[in-house]
Amino acid sequence: MPFVDIRLAGTATRAQKAAIVADVTQSLVERLGKPAAAVQVVISEISTENYGAAGQLLADRAPVVALSREDANVADTPR
Repeated sequence: MPFVDIRLAGTATRAQKAAIVADVTQSLVERLGKPAAAVQVVISEISTENYGAAGQLLADRAPVVALSREDANVADTPR
């Protein structure tokens, strides 16, 4: 039984988490041949005040603007 533990610094919406669970499950079904019912996924959201990198709390860093999937595709398109 595959068990996947995903940790996110910050939060995600319920819809985003549902999509992550569906995507990870489908990937393990396709790549490992496991039945979807056997795939277990847990998502832990870690407060940015409780996580640090490079000697600094994430909460103290300047915010990073995430690109949507569509924006990322446009950014990768050669001009």
